[in-house]
Amino acid sequence: MSDDSRPAPAAAARTAVVIPAAGRGVRLGPGAPKALRSLGGTPMLIHAVRAMAASRAVSLVVVVAPPDGAAEVKSLLDAHALPERTDFAVVPGGESRQESVRLGLEALPPGYDIVLVHDAARPLVPVDTVDAVIEAVRDGAPAVVPALPLADTVKQVEPAAVPGAPEPVVATPERARLRAVQTPQGFDRAALVRAHETVAGDVTDDASMVEQLGLTVVVVPGHEEAFKVTRPLDLVLAEAVLARRRLNDGF
Repeated sequence: MSDDSRPAPAAAARTAVVIPAAGRGVRLGPGAPKALRSLGGTPMLIHAVRAMAASRAVSLVVVVAPPDGAAEVKSLLDAHALPERTDFAVVPGGESRQESVRLGLEALPPGYDIVLVHDAARPLVPVDTVDAVIEAVRDGAPAVVPALPLADTVKQVEPAAVPGAPEPVVATPERARLRAVQTPQGFDRAALVRAHETVAGDVTDDASMVEQLGLTVVVVPGHEEAFKVTRPLDLVLAEAVLARRRLNDGF
């Protein structure tokens, strides 16, 4: 006689990704928004979406488009081959990154307990990094960031009143305790929603909002190819990485 009193195994938490792609990318110069710039003949946004969908744990990707560009971004996604096992949605964003992430969060249906937030301008993040972030959230961390040790010594300065003027050094932080943070950042959905409901003001990333709730943010190893394409030189490097991948992988 079987024992039916045992609880059924818990299903793995479902994971969704929010990609804010509403920024203009002024540091790359005039032209299309940064996320729509071409990399190897394909918009950076498409590379970023594919990088997230490459993880078998990701079942939904929500792209937050420029407020007046949701139809264009939807057409862009429809025009490119994307993994069939993953659902995709596009919603219009807001005036700030924080507002755009909040709008992306509000668009998520119930049933997604883990949420990743990923920069569209990080098109080449490896799937192993995505999976490591998801696994750390599944293991109980309310917030997880991939990060790299710093290669350069960092100086804290008193900012100059005039751009380009000499700046006095205030302190030299211990480099071994510093990390350069990347994305995707992973969250327990409830914690991230509460952070966006509670924290106001200018923030540089979503993990810092969760920090302000007093919750622990943990770091997992990032990857050197998960760099952010911000300046023209970054685009040259991204093209080189993509060309090497195509040579090695034969695609």
